[in-house]
Amino acid sequence: MRHLFLALFALASPLSAQWSVSAVRYATIKGFPVAALVSDADTTRRLDIAMMVWVLRGSGRTVLVDAGFHREKFVTQWKPADFVTPAEAVAEAGVKPESVTDIIISHVHWDHADGIDLFPNARVWIQKAEYEHYVGPNGEPLDAPAVTPEVAGVLAAMMRAGKVSLVDGDDREIIPGIRVYTGGKHTWESQYAGVKTKSGTVVIASDNMYLYENLEKRAPIAQTLDVVSNLKAQDRMRTIASKPGLIIPGHDALVFTKFPSTGRVATIR
Repeated sequence: MRHLFLALFALASPLSAQWSVSAVRYATIKGFPVAALVSDADTTRRLDIAMMVWVLRGSGRTVLVDAGFHREKFVTQWKPADFVTPAEAVAEAGVKPESVTDIIISHVHWDHADGIDLFPNARVWIQKAEYEHYVGPNGEPLDAPAVTPEVAGVLAAMMRAGKVSLVDGDDREIIPGIRVYTGGKHTWESQYAGVKTKSGTVVIASDNMYLYENLEKRAPIAQTLDVVSNLKAQDRMRTIASKPGLIIPGHDALVFTKFPSTGRVATIR
């Protein structure tokens, strides 16, 4: 009986689905207005923000949270510093683009979803309500400028190829050890991820929490469809993460000083 108990415990143990988590910075946007990130912030404040994707490795899979951007129109418009494509950036974390098995898209904005097509073998995970709100049956954008024609078109093409999994709702374990949550309301049904690691659960907030400042001041993001829902989501992140320091914001360059980093890569856990 004791051996049976130990076997069942081993199957149920979180050790069976542990992930490593890294933040990978592929660009910097200089002098971004903080008032566009933190509600009611001083309109004169400016901040250099990090453009990031997150690499999760475990269980024989390599998962990205978000895919960044790479098209010339965005590079020309935003003039990011130190830009390389997300595919080139993750190579510094030892990840070949073709080895990426899955991409969790937090939301459809260009700077998080434009790079999907850089990773040819990946399956995309996106909220069903997010996809249906923004992507038309022929790949047309349904809510521009929130979604660009490029992002809508690529998502629709991948859907036709059977490479998109639509996540139907909140608190869903989409891959063992990785759960996604809704409620941040950065977009129609933006999602964030909770990831089991050997030292606890990491929450990758993406744009549901732009900066550490949002959490520290309990200040909603400046670009949200619902301020109350965004604050509730931030509060909930505190209950999901093993400690507040493991809640990772979407654009805060401090990630690369709070965690051990080499070049473009910060090791979260």
